[in-house]
Amino acid sequence: MITGDKVVLRARIEEDAEILIAELHSDVSMRSRADSRPWRPVASDSGISPFQRIDQSENADYFSVVARDSGELAGEAILWGVDSHNRVAHIGVSLRPSFRGRGLGTDVVQTLCHYGFTIRGMNRLQIETLADNAAMTRAASRIGFVTEGVLRRTAWVEGEFADQVVMGLLASEWTHNH
Repeated sequence: MITGDKVVLRARIEEDAEILIAELHSDVSMRSRADSRPWRPVASDSGISPFQRIDQSENADYFSVVARDSGELAGEAILWGVDSHNRVAHIGVSLRPSFRGRGLGTDVVQTLCHYGFTIRGMNRLQIETLADNAAMTRAASRIGFVTEGVLRRTAWVEGEFADQVVMGLLASEWTHNH
């Protein structure tokens, strides 16, 4: 487990899948905005659920986010696209609706930075998010991520193309609060 100020990142367990499917995946609009893959209906026990217990691989680490104050499952966090040679990885965060707007997203990003830089030895972490995702861009900026560019019309979201913002943070720029 990796502990932040407000969250704990722990391994994904089977009990998490049903909650994450119901609250993150079943909301088609939200999931289409949070995942570059096309939305498809899946059951929590289907064997193809994106939230089922996932074995760690060399290029992705999947966490369940738990709120420290209540011990409840708050969402998911992913360090993905891990390139151990160039020491670069990407961050992904998705919180359950009832846990949004409580400052948890900033702490999840900070805690993932701790994991990526301190434990995995990354030199650069990157976030790609929809240009209108103010919550993620605000959270990332608070940690020190810098907007590096806009990928124009690269995300297909509910029938139209949307811009994505690319934000990056180098290990030498990261100031950890832990």
